[in-house]
Amino acid sequence: MKVLKFGGTSVGSAASIRTLLDIVADELARGERPVTVLSAMSGVTNLLLAAAQAAAQGQPNDRHLAELEVRHFEVVKALLEVPRQNPVLTRLKLFFNELEDLLHGIRSLRELTAQTLDLVLSYGERCSTFMVSSIAASRFPQACFVDASELIRTDAHFGQARVETPLTEQLIRGFCQEHPDRLLFVTGFIARNEQGRVTTLGRGGSDYTAAIFGAALNATEIQIWTDVNGMMTADPRMVSKAFSLPELSYTEAMELSYFGAKVIYPPTMIPAFLKRIPIVILNTFDRSFAGTTIRHDCQASPLAIKGISSINDISVINVEGSGMVGKAGFSGRLFSLLAREQINVILITQASSEHSITFAVAPHDARRAQELIGQEFELELQARKLELPRIEPGLAVLAIVGENMKQTPGIAGKLFQALGRNGVNVRAIAQGSSEYNISVIIGQADLAKALNAVHDAFFVELTKTLHVFCLGTGNIGSTLLRQLHAHREFLREQNGVQINVVGISNRRRMLIDPSGIGLDAWEHALQNGASEPADLAGFIGRMKALNLPNCVLVDNTASPEPAEFYAEALAASISVVTCNKIANSASYAQYRDLHDAARQHGVDFYYETNVGAGLPIIRTLKDLRTSGDRVERIEAILSGTISFIFNHFRGAAAFHDIVREAQQKGYTEPDPRDDLNGRDFMRKMLILARDAGHALEPDDVIIEPMLPASCLSAPTVEAFYQALEAQADYFNRLKAQAEQAGKVLRYIGRLKDGQVRIGLDMVDASHPFYQLSGADNIISFTTERYKERPLVVKGPGAGAEVTAAGVFADLINVGTR
Repeated sequence: MKVLKFGGTSVGSAASIRTLLDIVADELARGERPVTVLSAMSGVTNLLLAAAQAAAQGQPNDRHLAELEVRHFEVVKALLEVPRQNPVLTRLKLFFNELEDLLHGIRSLRELTAQTLDLVLSYGERCSTFMVSSIAASRFPQACFVDASELIRTDAHFGQARVETPLTEQLIRGFCQEHPDRLLFVTGFIARNEQGRVTTLGRGGSDYTAAIFGAALNATEIQIWTDVNGMMTADPRMVSKAFSLPELSYTEAMELSYFGAKVIYPPTMIPAFLKRIPIVILNTFDRSFAGTTIRHDCQASPLAIKGISSINDISVINVEGSGMVGKAGFSGRLFSLLAREQINVILITQASSEHSITFAVAPHDARRAQELIGQEFELELQARKLELPRIEPGLAVLAIVGENMKQTPGIAGKLFQALGRNGVNVRAIAQGSSEYNISVIIGQADLAKALNAVHDAFFVELTKTLHVFCLGTGNIGSTLLRQLHAHREFLREQNGVQINVVGISNRRRMLIDPSGIGLDAWEHALQNGASEPADLAGFIGRMKALNLPNCVLVDNTASPEPAEFYAEALAASISVVTCNKIANSASYAQYRDLHDAARQHGVDFYYETNVGAGLPIIRTLKDLRTSGDRVERIEAILSGTISFIFNHFRGAAAFHDIVREAQQKGYTEPDPRDDLNGRDFMRKMLILARDAGHALEPDDVIIEPMLPASCLSAPTVEAFYQALEAQADYFNRLKAQAEQAGKVLRYIGRLKDGQVRIGLDMVDASHPFYQLSGADNIISFTTERYKERPLVVKGPGAGAEVTAAGVFADLINVGTR
């Protein structure tokens, strides 16, 4: 014996009902004779509720009744031959007439009681089940319509009645024994009390009906056929990476369903649990999928948690005061009051000081709960032993669930790290001693971000998604996007990282797409697609408003404007990756504020490319200091342009010719003085000095110019070259002096004793900078550990490819260090 329950979508159309009957036929072919429990057609319960509420306000119901009739009649006409239609349509019409009379009575009285509402709602299951059983009879002559209200007995708690199990099971077994050869199609959701009044088992109660029948008949299996592939690790509407779970224990399933997993109704598990009957969640529209089996003897799972569930709209009430401390029975008095008034408490947490109790309720119960507490504890409030209870609306519950949590250390730490890193503030925490569930209350606006962040943290076999907003589409920006596109599969397979570029902006246009921008055609989309005029403040505002988990702002510009928004992004728990050195080389106060903001909000501020493009200079310095080493001296050549010029200034070469060659090769800015005046070099050395622990300002850096004053003051670029040529003797004397001493000219930045000096120097073959070639950068760290032989980093320090690669490396390291 199996019990098959089909939800609203499974009976919502002619096509889905055909599938339903095929499933029943498969069971019959296997020698089974299942009991089939049916919900109302999808949307009908809401339609009936709206009709009842409209009637109570004196409004007509013609539209509701017409829609109800059309939906059922269309299915009958689609699935039954014409000679068979009339009896079914007539019976359905009688149901609709009864419902119309009932709604007329509600409208006349302007009153809708819970008892009357249950009767109205019962017509959804009655109509759908009678309709499907009649259609089934055309294929299975033994099909029989069963009104469950004739068999299931409950108390008079209308809306969510409690089942009288012994009597109910006796009635069900008796009916089945009287009809051993019939194929039963049973109404879900509805029952009857001792007085013969129709009651309902709560929204989703058709699952409960299936479990009640399964327990009464000692079924081998209860199948819940719905429109999803079993129970999933999270709500797939909010977490795109959610996946189906093959197996759950009863406890895990109850915890998940209680905290918002709508696939199965929580009380369903209780009758099945008591009889140890497996419950299988299956998909009517994907019959090949194995679904999720809920049973008592689950196989061991490698997963630390099984799922993440949520309730997306709650209110929290906080009761506090000195009158609670050490007061025996206070909690009992409080929660007994709420229970008497039928206010469901979703979650409770209490401080160990006993000074406060926080509990969560549905928003529609919050104001009434506050008033009831005010009445019950009136004397304590007057004596100021209690504060007036405070309501905090607009909150949500997120719960992680799994039996393995009990044996796995660090679960709570991983949860709070994932939330904290994404700027999700936890308002309250609850965990039972069983350790099957850790629940947190957070802001409703943060729920989607929190679910995705926690899901990424716990299900490590999935890729971590970084949501990226890119500023700048010049050489570096466009190269980075090309690199990200080219290496997307490698990142996913080898690093477990998926880069989802959500926003791209340059000075002219910007494009934001929460689902991700295709990197194979981003240029076309930015220029001709759904882009809009660039607005940097608007771009940052929308980035914050989307509130995505693991969000990163990438600045590939050289403009001062983006730097003004770094602090705002960091404060919104958005990491910043930048090759733009302006923010870090401005005032020391700004440098310190940005680093403090990143630390305070638990996000990353990476800027490796500020100093040496793709060379690991910043990270090397930080690792030295983090490991306890003390930096005594730093020497560096951090300009590819200057490096190229002095590496080629030898033999008969003229200085001005080499500068012009460097410009032609693209090593310099349009005006070479922007490179040769040492200002860019100064910024890089200043950043290094600050990262080495020195609170320096830009004016503290001493720059000894390599160019004579006449060259620097020339009014145009061509005039600059003329002045440079006029100074040929000056440069040739320097070259000759160096060659005579067996040395070479190098423009070197030095940090020592907290002072930074940049100037032209001559070094011999014993110095690490002697052999420098091409346009390479080089830096040497002399530390307590690397004193005799300094630690040297050398390589290309400029160019779009290596700089973009450095940004790339910073980006994929977000959240890993």
